[in-house]
Amino acid sequence: MGSCGRQPAARLEMASEPEARLRKGAIFLEYKNLLVELDLPIAVVRLSRPKALNALNSELMGEVSQALAELEKNPEVGAVVLTGDERAFAAGADIKEMASAGAVEMLLRNQFVAWESVRSFPKPIIAAVSGYALGGGCELAMMCDMIIASETAQFGQPEINLGIIPGAGGTQRLTHAVGKVRAMEMILTGRPIKATEALEYGLVNRVVPVELYLEEAKRLAREIAGKAPVAVRLAKESVMRAYDGSLQQGLDFERKNFYLLFASEDKAEGMSAFIDKRKPAWKGK
Repeated sequence: MGSCGRQPAARLEMASEPEARLRKGAIFLEYKNLLVELDLPIAVVRLSRPKALNALNSELMGEVSQALAELEKNPEVGAVVLTGDERAFAAGADIKEMASAGAVEMLLRNQFVAWESVRSFPKPIIAAVSGYALGGGCELAMMCDMIIASETAQFGQPEINLGIIPGAGGTQRLTHAVGKVRAMEMILTGRPIKATEALEYGLVNRVVPVELYLEEAKRLAREIAGKAPVAVRLAKESVMRAYDGSLQQGLDFERKNFYLLFASEDKAEGMSAFIDKRKPAWKGK
C-alpha cells in the first residue's frame, strides 16, 4: 500500500499458542478461531467461527497469519488448503468490528496487514469453498492460488449494500478473474453468483458435490506437493508476476477509497442498518 512518510503501526491480533492434538495419524493445532491439520505433505487451515459463519475479524485473521508463518517454515509442508465449513467459507468481514470506525481510524488500524500473509505465502494455497464466500470471504478465496468450490458455494461482493466498497482486493482481483462487465455487475449490485456461474466466469477451478469439495482440494494439494519444491515455488512466483503486473497500483487505489468511505454518512447508515436488520436510508453524503 502506497504511503507518504512513516508507515503507521499495524494492529495485528496475535493468537495464543495453539494446542496440539493427534487424531487418526494427523496432527491438529487448535487456535481460538482456527483449526490446522498437518496431514503431510499438506496442511489444512480451517476457519472456525461457525456461529458467525466464519466472519473475518482481526483476531481470526491474526491467527491465519500466524499459522501460515509456521507452515511456511515447515519444510515438510508442500501445499496448503484453506477452508471453512459446509455452510460458509466466510460470510464476510465482521461488520460490528468496523461499524463505529472512521476513516482515519481505519487507516491507522491497517487491518489488512494480516491478509497480506495469504497473498505473499510462497507455497501453493488452495481455497476449498462451500456455502457463503461473500465480501471479505470472497476476497480471501481470491487471494489463494486456486479455488475448488462445492455445488452450494456462492461468491459475491455485497459491500455496496453497506455504503462502502471492497477493501481487501475485491475490485481488482474479481475484475482480473471474471472481466470488467461481470465484475461491475457483481460489485455495483452486490448480488452473489452461484458456483456454476463462478466456474463459467473463470473464478474457480472446478465445482464438485458438497461432500467432495474438501477431499478434491486436498487431492489437488497432494498432487502439487509431490512435485519438486523449488520448481513449484518459482513457478508460482512466475505466474504471480504475470498476474500482479499492475495489480499493486489498483490495490493501493482501492484501499484509499475504502478508507475514504469511512468518513461518509452513508457508511454509518449502511452498517447500522445491517446490524439493526433494516433497510438503509441513503443520504448520498
